[in-house]
Order: sequence, then C-alpha cells, then structure tokens
Amino acid sequence: MYITFCTSHVVSMKSVKFSKEIGRGNVNIAVWFSHNRSLLTFVVTEMGTLSYELLLRYLTLCVMGGHDSEVFDVYDIMRTSFPSLETGASTLFIKSFCRTERWREALVILQELKKVITPSPRNYGDIISAAVQHSDLNTAWLLYDELIEKGLSPHAETWEVLFNKVKGTEAKEEGEKIRSPQKQRLLGILHYMRENQIYPPKNLAESIKTWFESLEDQKWEGRWTTISPKGECHCCRSKLESIQLTDEEYQQLKDKVMVNVIQGRDVFNKTTPEELEKFKAFVKRKPAFDVVVDGLNVCMYQFHVFVMFQLLAVVSELVLRGQTVLVLGRKHMLRPTRSWDGNNMKSLQQKAHCFFTENISEDDPFLLYAALHSGNHCRFVSRDLMRDHKACLPDGATKRLFFKWQRGHQMLGKERGSLSKKEKTINKTIISVLFQGIPSYDTIVQTSGGSWHIPYDDSEDRSTYEVPQKWLCLTSQH
Repeated sequence: MYITFCTSHVVSMKSVKFSKEIGRGNVNIAVWFSHNRSLLTFVVTEMGTLSYELLLRYLTLCVMGGHDSEVFDVYDIMRTSFPSLETGASTLFIKSFCRTERWREALVILQELKKVITPSPRNYGDIISAAVQHSDLNTAWLLYDELIEKGLSPHAETWEVLFNKVKGTEAKEEGEKIRSPQKQRLLGILHYMRENQIYPPKNLAESIKTWFESLEDQKWEGRWTTISPKGECHCCRSKLESIQLTDEEYQQLKDKVMVNVIQGRDVFNKTTPEELEKFKAFVKRKPAFDVVVDGLNVCMYQFHVFVMFQLLAVVSELVLRGQTVLVLGRKHMLRPTRSWDGNNMKSLQQKAHCFFTENISEDDPFLLYAALHSGNHCRFVSRDLMRDHKACLPDGATKRLFFKWQRGHQMLGKERGSLSKKEKTINKTIISVLFQGIPSYDTIVQTSGGSWHIPYDDSEDRSTYEVPQKWLCLTSQH
C-alpha cells in the first residue's frame, strides 16, 4: 500500500511539474507521455482504480500530445467511474474528439456542458471546425448561429475554417442554389465584423481574399492596400465612409449617454450626486471646450514614478494649437511631490480649466459629460477604451455610434524622438508631445456593393486603442 500511495503521489507531482514546464515550452511531450502511462498502469494494477484528479492530469497530457486513442480510453474510464464530467474534462474531450472520426460524440458532450455553463467560443469552434472538415455544413452553421445567439464572439480560427472549406465545397458543388446560401452566410460574417468593430488577423484576411477570388461568376480581385489621409483607397480610388457623426446621430448618442451612463444606476458607485451636480454647474458656466483631458490617464509611469509633468506637456501642446482645454483630475494631484511642485500645478491651471474630483471617484463619466455637452467638435485625450460605458448603452445601434464617436474624437499622445521648438524641459526631463492623427474615414469593414474594404491586423504590437493601418481591397469586375 505504501508503494501504491507513493506511485500515485509521484504521478500527481510529475503532472504538476508538467503543467509548469509546458508553459515554458520545455516539455518533450512524447517522453512525458510514455513515462506517465507506465506509472498509471502500475497504479491501476495496484489500486484497481485512479482518482479523478489524476485522470484529468493524464487526459491533459494526452490531448496536448495528440494521443487521441488514449483519450478514448480515458473517456470510457471516466464515463463508467464518475457520475459526470466537470467542465475542464469536457473541454479536453471536445478538443480531442473533434480531431477524429468520432467528432459527433463531441455534440453530446457539448449538450451536457450547456446544462452547467455556457460553452466557450473555443468549444463551439472545435466542433464547427470538425463539422466543416467532414462536410457537414448544416451542423456547422447551426452551431455557429447558436454561438452568436448566446452573445459569444467566434475565434478568428473558426471563421478561417469556414472561409477555407466553403471555398473548397463551392468549387465542387454545382448550381447557384447550393452556392448562394453559403455565400450569404460568409458575407454575414463580414457584416458581423463590421457591426462589432472586429479586425481580422492577416491569415484570416488572406482566406477572405482567396474565397472572394474563387467566385468565378463575379471575378473578384483582392489587393493589399492603404488609405490616404482623405479616406481614399490607394488601389481602387474608392472613398471610404466618414468618421464624423451626423448632427442627428450625435444628438441621439448624446441623449442615450446622458440617460444610461451619466444618470444610470451605476454612476453613483463612481461619484456622488453632489459632486456630479457641482461638475454640471462648473461646465455650464464655462465656454465650450475643444479638448477634454483625462489628467490621471495621461500621466504615465516611468521607473515606477508617477510622472505628472507629462500632463503639463500635453496641455501646453494643446494650448499652442489654440485649443480651449479642460483637465479632469483627482484631488491628490494637487499635492506637491518631488517630481511635481506647486509651480507646475499653477502653470497647468493658468493654461487650462481644471476640475478635481474626490480621490475615490472615476473620471470617465465626467469626461463623457463635458465632451458631449461641448459639442461634436470637442475631442478628448485618454488611452481608456471605455468598454464599461459602452456596455451600459441600451442597444447595438447606440453602441456602434458610441464606438464611432470614440474613434473620431479620441486623441492619443505619444513621445517622439526628434526635438522641436515646442519641446518642454521640466525637471531636467525633456518631454515632446506628438498626437496621432485622427483619420477622416471610419476604420471598419465596409462595402459599396461592387467593392469591400476590410481593415486587418498585421501586427502583434498594435495597442488596443489603435486602429489598423493596412486594408484588403476587394473589387468585382462583373
């Protein structure tokens, strides 16, 4: 019994070590698999059974190593030994089964999983990919629709499989009656990307390009392109949609934000009624602002030091451009520090209108109120994505307007290497501010019937608040 206990303990400890090493990329999976299988066989011989935890660790090893026949054995053992599977095991079984001819059994596991939790996009994606690979497009699209209805966003790999395989299917099938529905489903994916401001990665964009070019009856041509500052495609010379909201769209967005974000149920988790009313009165007696600056967000950390003079450099640059500026901050910013003395704050308050909230308050509701109250011309400086505020909006149309307004009004600052007359030397540190230009066109998937323009993500270095600079241009010659 002592030998049995020790052996079981060894397998468990080796599995823990495996989990750590796999993350570092230091694992020879074939060797680990062979050693652990021998140990497991010995434990079963001695004890007659295995614990759920031990089987789960072994299952992980099998799935990651691609040993699907061993996965089937573990599946049979767990089905007969335990009343149910937990979510981790279910996900692993779905992944493995979908690589084999037994992929349909993953549908049963998915149904069981849905009784406990909402399956992940990866769960759905694995089965969709298997269905497509086995030419069961009906099942693939049924699962895809279910995924969307649950409010989940498909992974790029799932879309890539659909575009690649449906292209192959359409090349073999005959008749417009077969091709047309599949074509509409794939075009629906592009509309989904547009509605949800999704930028496909380069490999997915390549699959989309190949699919369009496979539609022989329409003679599509795909080319990689960039867009001019005026919003013109360098390939086909088409003019892209403007980033600017119409007066009607702006008023609609303003009304919805005021009701759902500024006056919403959660706003007083971030401020107090008194503070919000005080701010509204402050804005009312001030002139319309050209730029609202999120002071706390603009200040950046360097070597673990809170660099507040970056804020002064940003405001100085805006004032030099003739802008009326509002700076939003928190009261702790009024206290002098080693890198920020009283003269800096005095200079800031001379250049810009300033409002400082309590330290526990959040700046975003104040920023949104001031910017929208000032008018459609008013922009704001912040790296914040404002996802929480977008989520508070009541419907998809308003969320899309908010995102469009954000892209057309959010100014992003970055340091520049070359020096100029506008540079400011503060506390012996040279700060040079350069604002990224806001494009005149909207960076989303768009179509005019005879053409598609798809912004794609070709860089892992792109920040979440930046938009792609490269596009796929698709034009039809029919």
